[in-house]
Amino acid sequence: MCIDTDKLQTHGSTGQVKHSERVYAIGDIHGRFDLFGRLVAQVARDNAARPIAKTQIVLLGNIIDRGPDSARMIKGCMQITASNDNLVVLKGNHEDMMADALGGNLTVYGHWLHFGGRETLLSWGVHPNVANGPATKDNLAAAAQAVGEEVVDWLQRLPLHHKHGPYLFVHAGIRPGVAIDEQEPDDFMWIEDEFLNYEMSHDFIVVHGHSLVGDRAAILPNRIGINTDAYTTGRLTALGIDNCSTWTLSTADGISSEAYRMEPLTTNSITPNLCDAHHSPSSGA
Repeated sequence: MCIDTDKLQTHGSTGQVKHSERVYAIGDIHGRFDLFGRLVAQVARDNAARPIAKTQIVLLGNIIDRGPDSARMIKGCMQITASNDNLVVLKGNHEDMMADALGGNLTVYGHWLHFGGRETLLSWGVHPNVANGPATKDNLAAAAQAVGEEVVDWLQRLPLHHKHGPYLFVHAGIRPGVAIDEQEPDDFMWIEDEFLNYEMSHDFIVVHGHSLVGDRAAILPNRIGINTDAYTTGRLTALGIDNCSTWTLSTADGISSEAYRMEPLTTNSITPNLCDAHHSPSSGA
C-alpha cells in the first residue's frame, strides 16, 4: 500500500501548523489499485505544497469489485487502519454485499458474483472454476475460506459515515429530512434519486460517491459527488478540503483543479452557508 501515513500527520510546506485538519476524499476505486497509487502520489505532492496540517484520507467506499486488484486494496487498507486513523474507509454497497455474501448468504452471493465479485475472488487466488462457477453452497464455502473470516469481519465493521466540520462523508448519500443517527444503513450505501434531486440543506455538505457524475466532480450547494467511474474511464478523483476551500485532483490529467471556495449564499438561497457557520473565512487553497 502506497500511503505514508506518518507523513500525512504533519506533511505540508514549512510554516505554522494549522489547528484544523486537511482531508482528501477519494471516490469509487473498484479494484483499480493502479489508479489509486497514482492518485495518492498526487495527493502527497499536493499536500506537501500546502501549509502544514494533520491530513486524513477518506475512501468513500466501493474500493472493491470489477477491477483486478480488490485483494490488494483490502489487505493494504486493513493494515493501515489497524495502526492509525489517518485513513478512513467507508462501507459502500459493494463492501456490504461482499461481507453478506461471504458471511453465508447464498442469494446475495449469486448477485455479488454478477456485480463484480468474480473479479474480486480471482484477485484472492480463488480457482477460476469457483469464481466463475454457479452460486452453490460448495463454491460459496470455498470462496469464503480463501478470503478468510478476518476480512469479512473488517468489511462488516466499516463505518457508514464520517464527519469533518460542515462536511459529511458517505458512500451514496442520505435520506433528506432524516437525522443522521436515524438513517437506514441501506440509504448511506444505495440511495440515489431521492438524495440527488433534493435541493434543500442537509445541515451538512454531503461528500459522496456511488452515483456517476461525468468527467469532473459535481459541486452543488448541499452536496459534492466525486464518482467519475474510475474503473471504466481511468479517471479517479479526489476532493481536497481545507477549512472551506475545496479542490480536486484526478488521475486523468495529473494536475489539480483551481481552488473552489464555498461562496456565501444569498438570503434567497435554499441552503444556508454551512462553511461560514462552522469556520472562519479562509484565504483559499
